[in-house]
Amino acid sequence: MTIGLFDSGVGGTTIWREVVRQLPYESTLFLADSLNAPYGEKSTEEIIALCEKNTEYLLDHNSKLIIVACNTATTNAITHLRAKYKVPFIGIEPAIKPAGLYSQTKTIGVLATQSTLRSAFFANTCQHLLDKGVRVLKREGIGLVPLIEEGKIDTPEMFALLEQYLRPMIAEGMDYLVLGCTHYPYLTSLISEILPENIRILDSAEAVAKQTKRILSQNNLLAKGEVSPTHLWLTNKQVEILKSFAPPQVKVQYEKF
Repeated sequence: MTIGLFDSGVGGTTIWREVVRQLPYESTLFLADSLNAPYGEKSTEEIIALCEKNTEYLLDHNSKLIIVACNTATTNAITHLRAKYKVPFIGIEPAIKPAGLYSQTKTIGVLATQSTLRSAFFANTCQHLLDKGVRVLKREGIGLVPLIEEGKIDTPEMFALLEQYLRPMIAEGMDYLVLGCTHYPYLTSLISEILPENIRILDSAEAVAKQTKRILSQNNLLAKGEVSPTHLWLTNKQVEILKSFAPPQVKVQYEKF
């Protein structure tokens, strides 16, 4: 049995890396739904339908737990998925709670997709921080996911977009930047070139991996290391792009799903 993961594209591989680091005996199956990326510009109904499609594929291929490795999918669909399917689900929540807790300036920045920023799930978390006197600066990362999906990460176009989104938040005094999309950790190096040294970057990967380990243990589903794990990444679009993100132990192939 495998840990199943899905995302609107290659971004979920940032979650996969930390899951495999913390759970080295587990086999994994990751779906990169790049054909339908980005999810962040779709309606809630469209996102739920795509999440059901991905979930059912993973269940048909023996997944014992599913990680919704996409902030947009989590905020729009995970409640629906948990109600409809019996398998345990792990969601991706922007790390604004720890950012708000540790911020010295009481001002944090969030870079995320339109759908995540507009979701009720995100609004409720923000309100909790506002009640504690923390300002949440929100910026929609328009165009970032498509460039990452095309493999155009370290490019002048990407750097210009990041400057456009980050400079205003820097000027407003943030001391934490939360990456609210699983694609965005691939931009950490570029972002670090723009941010002053006093601003810390947070993402959700470590917390997700810890929660995955906890839920597997609670359900007596942890792999015992008796057989070597296997790792398969599937994409329904450009297989060469996904291969460029894959470590040596991963098999990558095209699949229509």
